[in-house]
Amino acid sequence: MKRLMMFLVALLSIAQAYSQEKADTTIINYSGPDTLHYNKVYYFGGTGLAFPIGKTKESLSPQAFSGSIGLDIALRNPRYFVIPTLFTMAFRYNQLIDDPNYNQILENGQASIYALSLAGGIRKQVNRLNTYAYAGPAFALDVESRVNSIGNSRSRMEKIYSFSPAVKIGVGSDYKFRGFYLGLEFDYMHHFRNIQGNPVNVLTVMVGLKSDITSFSDRMVQVIKPKE
Repeated sequence: MKRLMMFLVALLSIAQAYSQEKADTTIINYSGPDTLHYNKVYYFGGTGLAFPIGKTKESLSPQAFSGSIGLDIALRNPRYFVIPTLFTMAFRYNQLIDDPNYNQILENGQASIYALSLAGGIRKQVNRLNTYAYAGPAFALDVESRVNSIGNSRSRMEKIYSFSPAVKIGVGSDYKFRGFYLGLEFDYMHHFRNIQGNPVNVLTVMVGLKSDITSFSDRMVQVIKPKE
């Protein structure tokens, strides 16, 4: 988690440094309808459920709770944005295929998918209501459970780890209150690695908060950017 936060801060700093460098040589006069996101960076966090769909349900089922954290970085035209996000998805898990490295088949275990998504999106503002959609590649870490009998009526639970590329698309909306946004988001992830012989397709439903961290990111850029 610490490495993820360092990655997000570094990405944020690069984006802000780039925008400030452009602003030094170009006068930007923006008069469009979106005044909530112009030259802004937001942090958001959500919690909800991940629902396997299709054949994925044969081995995975929802377990409370899943979550997401990330950044909403507005581009020069604030109608467009980039959105690096980490999704943590928790599931109940049934092993369907015999693993020769383990002497038992696991039922009603646990599995997790951690997906780092690097997406771009488009949004529309109507007063304080913001609606948006995004899409982009993702990189997933799958964690599956296994169990071995070690004798004397004892068993040992173990975890196995696998990596896979993925793609995520999402739609959502949020409403601006004083000092924060309250939002609802629906995301779909297609996983390019099978789990227990089945394709992985997951729908996530998240409710969360978004807050303005632009001033913090400006201070980070000032610290990292070398003085002339």
